[in-house]
Amino acid sequence: MTKIVQIITLLALACSSLLVRAEEIPLRPQHPDRHVVAKGDTLWDISAKFLKNPWQWPQIWQLNREHIKNPHWIYPGDVIVLDTSSGKPVLKLVRESVTLEPGVIVTPIKGDAIPAIQPNTILPFLTKPMLISPEELKAAPRIIAAQEEREILSPGTHIYVQGLPESARSVWAIYREGEPVKNPENGEILGNEAHYLGEAKLLRPGQPATLTVTQAKEEIAVKDKLIAMEDELNPAYIPHAPDMPIQGQIARVSEGINETGYGRVVVLNRGEEQGVERGHVLSVLRKGASMVDPESDPKKPVTIQLPDEPVGLVMVFKTFPKLSYALVMQASQPIHAEDVVSTP
Repeated sequence: MTKIVQIITLLALACSSLLVRAEEIPLRPQHPDRHVVAKGDTLWDISAKFLKNPWQWPQIWQLNREHIKNPHWIYPGDVIVLDTSSGKPVLKLVRESVTLEPGVIVTPIKGDAIPAIQPNTILPFLTKPMLISPEELKAAPRIIAAQEEREILSPGTHIYVQGLPESARSVWAIYREGEPVKNPENGEILGNEAHYLGEAKLLRPGQPATLTVTQAKEEIAVKDKLIAMEDELNPAYIPHAPDMPIQGQIARVSEGINETGYGRVVVLNRGEEQGVERGHVLSVLRKGASMVDPESDPKKPVTIQLPDEPVGLVMVFKTFPKLSYALVMQASQPIHAEDVVSTP
């Protein structure tokens, strides 16, 4: 009985130790005591000023899930103060006028709340259709002809589109079917990337409908298809680690290149069905190689699997049922397709 009590006590102490470790929030060695939020700041940038692990932003703010999903509460001019008086680091927001030095007063600046990350890099992925299912592809409206039978459709050209819904919105993206995105684990097609060509504006509804080309990034031709532009311009989320284990792989590197790095977009083979959500920060790991133990018997070689090596961090900014788009936030080495992603 005494042994059982001792075992239970040891287990309790071990669990307590794990919980304490899980709550630890390591600060950067040269962290500031306060930061005045400026236009152009992002939640990730500010977090990185204070924390070694920027995805621990919600813990240091003591945020619940509702705050994580709706972070429109930090504006240029706000002052973020680090409070360690309780023994644990906590960030606090000061919105009234603050004296930083004698004669220097900082007052809040009116404007939009700061974003999680700079929107310039991901804006095309938010407003333009970048992924389409086989069902959407089959049903998409298509260009059947153009003004004066033109073959190359430039801005200002009238185009005639079959299959446009009657209660259609006015602005449409023009695209061509791109390469399928395959799951590197089993070859399953997760969707087709839509190759963005330009935009068109509805002039007259009907079958066919009449539209005019307003933008042309690349050559537009008859048989190209249309899909509705999305309205989402300012996604609201806070960088945070998943609250459950997630593991997957990079299914595709944006623009079809073999490797990528900081500030570029990658496609992950995990999505909403696996619990991935916007703002999730995942570690990128280079899969360890297999090797034969040099000390093993050549007749009975023993294979050793080397551990995966961390090479970066990505943050998810757009999700689909089976995959998601993520931005590379840190990269110590080039990041490749089929690299592993997991909860940090």
